[in-house]
Amino acid sequence: MNPEQETSIETQRSFWNDWNSTHREQVVGPVSQRQAEVILQWMTELGRTNLDIIDIGCGTGWLCEQLTRFGRVTGTDLANEVIERARLRVPAARFIAGDFMALDIPAASFDVVTTLEVLSHMQDQPAFIAKLAASLRPGGTLMMATQNRFVLERNDVPQPKPGQLRRWVNRGELQRLLTPHFDVERIFSVTPVGNRGVLRLANSIKLNRFASAIFGADRVTSVKEKLGLGWTLMALARKR
Repeated sequence: MNPEQETSIETQRSFWNDWNSTHREQVVGPVSQRQAEVILQWMTELGRTNLDIIDIGCGTGWLCEQLTRFGRVTGTDLANEVIERARLRVPAARFIAGDFMALDIPAASFDVVTTLEVLSHMQDQPAFIAKLAASLRPGGTLMMATQNRFVLERNDVPQPKPGQLRRWVNRGELQRLLTPHFDVERIFSVTPVGNRGVLRLANSIKLNRFASAIFGADRVTSVKEKLGLGWTLMALARKR
């Protein structure tokens, strides 16, 4: 049986409780750290410390903890066991366990929505985006990170396990999902990786060492991110 066929909420909850306890509670990897770096820069650019913020798919609450300096933070995740531990770990934030699509989130109650690598795990992506928009006040800000389909399809990624939905999007698909509800201000990629096809060449150690010696490592990384070769698509959008 294809693991993606096992998509009940209970199966998904079990998977994410296990995944977070064996991965995210142990370490926050470089891909997630880079996503957070972008989110925190965007938060800083808002210039406020009294925001109502909700982090959708917050997992262990590791990002919620960093967001608390910008205002009142709510984190929500399907993984109920992980959320219980997050409450102890990050007492400055409020946490709600449950399926976001079924939660009674008051309309227009947040200034900022953050969500990292959640979109690709949603059964109904347009409905997910619509609910994100509904939870924001007019002019509110969506800060999203999601897997870049172009890059992940050119990486050796393990097959999804039962309860792990996988519906990656590319930049154009993400733009189309957001446009009905948001004015998209920025979409770009970060964290260039890839070990198959054209990305194997683009990320060749020898080629990058040579290019970095001439142009500098940061410049080489920046060019690849602008070309859309990053693992993550970052999107900043405003609710109409």
